[in-house]
Amino acid sequence: MEGLAAAAFCFALVGVVALVRIEKLIKTLKEKGILEQDYKEE
Repeated sequence: MEGLAAAAFCFALVGVVALVRIEKLIKTLKEKGILEQDYKEE
């Protein structure tokens, strides 16, 4: 069971990193004018 917990932790960590990178991408696209400033995720 310890291996399963470690695997779950790794996947959760990857998910958090991906979420941060997506937020950074959205911010960059807004600054460049590619995305509207009032863009809201659904």
